[in-house]
Amino acid sequence: MSRADLVFKEMCRDILDHGVSSYGHQVRPRWDDGTPAHSLKKFGVVNRYDLSEEFPILTLRPTNMKAALDEILWIWQKKSNRIADLNSKIWNAWADNDGTIGKAYGYQLQVKHQYPEGEFDQVDRILFELKHNPNSRRMVSNLFNHADLHEMALYPCAYSMTFNVTQNRLNGILNQRSQDVLVANNWNVTQYALLIHMFAQVSGLLPGELVHVIADAHIYDRHIPLIEELLAREAYPAPKIVMNPEVRDFYHFTVADFSLENYQTGPQIKGIPVAV
Repeated sequence: MSRADLVFKEMCRDILDHGVSSYGHQVRPRWDDGTPAHSLKKFGVVNRYDLSEEFPILTLRPTNMKAALDEILWIWQKKSNRIADLNSKIWNAWADNDGTIGKAYGYQLQVKHQYPEGEFDQVDRILFELKHNPNSRRMVSNLFNHADLHEMALYPCAYSMTFNVTQNRLNGILNQRSQDVLVANNWNVTQYALLIHMFAQVSGLLPGELVHVIADAHIYDRHIPLIEELLAREAYPAPKIVMNPEVRDFYHFTVADFSLENYQTGPQIKGIPVAV
């Protein structure tokens, strides 16, 4: 069993057994039929993944690594808020008439700010620090810009990354205000593990640890039987992530530069309802 599967199973079991129900309270999310999407939740979940040991992608069911990578490149490399720049349709439900998600996610990363060394956007600032001052304790990104929240289609869920170099290993803390565990947990873990791998390679570092902090980790009511099915499944060893070693510029990475070796999984769960 991979470490990612073990972490996922322990988190889900804890939420199902000890989580707090939203029944009896008003909730914002709705199912397609208009029914309120209630959930069980745990506050302040912290999961750790040692990227030097394995790549943390689930084997209980497949996670589409290529699509997850495409989205993280859309946000962090393209710094885009236009759904036409994304190869999947996962953001279509939140797009406005102009085909954007407003001043959210990638939009925030392309805004330039003034620093003592010059003008940078958030991504370029972190890459600059990794190259010139890797011992910095100030390598922080933040997408939760209160001044622009009213122009965002969705407040950012995974809103902050803090990078830290320890003994030539690049570590990262992903802060997430809210997470739909079934739909998004391993998707986000896979994405930010990939981001750490990319930043490490172009900075002459090794991947270290990903720490995932989730303020509100929840399992929706209609997802409970699907989670129970996953918990009953057999897990497999973690696959190996393979990256193109020739890429030394973050902006040169493409989806084609990545593959998984020996990725064995259980069957996909089809038709998962998504609360919006």
